[in-house]
Amino acid sequence: MKKKRYAIVGTSCRALLFYAEFMTKFHSDVCEIVGLCDINKTRMRIFNQLLGKNIPAYTDFDEMIKETVPDIIIVTCKDAFHHEYIIRALEKGCDVITEKPMTIDEKKCKMILDTEKKTGRKVTVTFNYRFIPYVTKIKEIIKSGFIGNILSVDFHWYLDIRHGADYFRRWHRQKENSGGLLVHKATHHFDLINWYLEQEPEQVFAFGDLKFYGPTRKEKGERCLTCKYAKTCEFYFDIKADPVMEKIYLDSEKEDNYYRDRCVFADEINIEDTMSVIVRYEKGTLLSYSLNAFMPYEGWRMSLNGNKGRIDAEIIDNDPWNTNEKYNVIRIYPQFGNPNIINVPKVSTIDILGGHGGGDARLMNMLVGKVDKDPLGHMAGSWSGAMSILIGIAGNKSLKTGLPIKVKELLK
Repeated sequence: MKKKRYAIVGTSCRALLFYAEFMTKFHSDVCEIVGLCDINKTRMRIFNQLLGKNIPAYTDFDEMIKETVPDIIIVTCKDAFHHEYIIRALEKGCDVITEKPMTIDEKKCKMILDTEKKTGRKVTVTFNYRFIPYVTKIKEIIKSGFIGNILSVDFHWYLDIRHGADYFRRWHRQKENSGGLLVHKATHHFDLINWYLEQEPEQVFAFGDLKFYGPTRKEKGERCLTCKYAKTCEFYFDIKADPVMEKIYLDSEKEDNYYRDRCVFADEINIEDTMSVIVRYEKGTLLSYSLNAFMPYEGWRMSLNGNKGRIDAEIIDNDPWNTNEKYNVIRIYPQFGNPNIINVPKVSTIDILGGHGGGDARLMNMLVGKVDKDPLGHMAGSWSGAMSILIGIAGNKSLKTGLPIKVKELLK
């Protein structure tokens, strides 16, 4: 198999620990990373240092493409700028792999779709959650027709006070950067339901508030590193505790003033931490969804209600009960007959191959072409990327207007 040439835009931890490490450690026979692009030269130098490579680094995107001639651009920069690099890459004859969300508003989304169509190039959106074995098993059960046509879905996602709080420290905490959690985070969740239903969303209504984080307490500072309340704040984040994070962010912050450990109670935070969304799909299926970013534990619960039965599923991470169970359970209830329990072995997350419940490794195998059969449609293109973010974008509009929003109207 001929090696594909890749270039990375945005030298984040995700770019390093997923794309770069996977490609150089496990897929160097088919992959070659030929360029890095970032506004921060120090971060690119540290990126290379941590990777043990000397990949050419650029602050000028066009110059990088001209000199390194990549086949594929990997976009892992701030969400608000995804569209810029996706479009420029397509216009220069490159295919694109982009982190979710594909972009953050309907105008930028339409620009990407139009440019992809015009250039004939390809955009792939990396929804690694589809690839988790437990999640895949649910898809297989749905495809078997065991519960019939799905009439409604209840889906509730819980971000704990470690993971959830982190979105309020980073650039994600401003909606103009990330689209808020309804776009940045929930794009995974909406895509999962779209994938299960094989339907497109039609109408969205949402509520949401900033209730827990943001300007809710007086005892706060600019950042954890220099905060006088560090010893007493339960949300203190030690950026020096993780050597990779310390190098990638702390050691390079003087160049662009990006502080990775800002206070989660800052006045400038304008995204929601508590959200409820109702979605009506084109064939009438209803989704009831919630996202809370300050829970005692991490995980999700889902019920899929069909005309022949029901599926109950859940994943609990950072298990507060310390049960150390070896399986995640899927419960299937037929309309008539006995229920069935399926135990899906948990994937170890100790090493790199277990990242995101085992989804990362499986996603990468397909991204680099080592798996070419995709009977369940795991790999997502730009339209799947659009349908997932447009639910969140419509949700944001509903929050502002108090009205239901028609999804397809957003692309006109």
